[in-house]
Amino acid sequence: MKRTAECRRTTKETDINLLLNLDGRGYAEISTGIGFFDHMLDGFARHGLFDLTCRVKGDLEVDCHHTIEDTGIVLGTAVREAVGDKKGIVRFGNCILPMDEALILCSLDLSGRPFYVSDVVFPTERVGEMDTQMVREFFYAVSYSAGMNLHFRMLSGENSHHITEGMFKAFAKALDMAVTTDPRIADVLSTKGSL
Repeated sequence: MKRTAECRRTTKETDINLLLNLDGRGYAEISTGIGFFDHMLDGFARHGLFDLTCRVKGDLEVDCHHTIEDTGIVLGTAVREAVGDKKGIVRFGNCILPMDEALILCSLDLSGRPFYVSDVVFPTERVGEMDTQMVREFFYAVSYSAGMNLHFRMLSGENSHHITEGMFKAFAKALDMAVTTDPRIADVLSTKGSL
């Protein structure tokens, strides 16, 4: 059974087409109009071994906010749809990822209960054309659209590029772990019997 989702979101601010395959090989075709954000999404796909096609037309003449936040909404929705009924998945994932001087912890639970927590602080306001405050907005949108409990901890870090890249890669590895199936899990991994 293919674990894929194709999602589209069109508003007055953005037009987004996104295709996600949870059981891919890390292929990415990304075009958001924000070079550094493209680089982060490419890293997410490659290190999570997800196939991701993402085409975004946003109101970048305003700023990068709508483009990045709405992409998070659509990616979270795609994760929720692609994972389906969650039968047989490990459900939890975590990663402590080094990126030069930065060391980032990501832990998540595909519980169906959204929550986002992060203590990450960026030393600069921008990386390329991306506002660093948008990293939080992106992951918040992903967590709530996916129904995911998502936590980040910055164990060390001085460079905004390295910190951000560490977050995207750690998230990719944690999500890959969480969506992995285990033949010992006959239904859903919950005492409630549903997620």
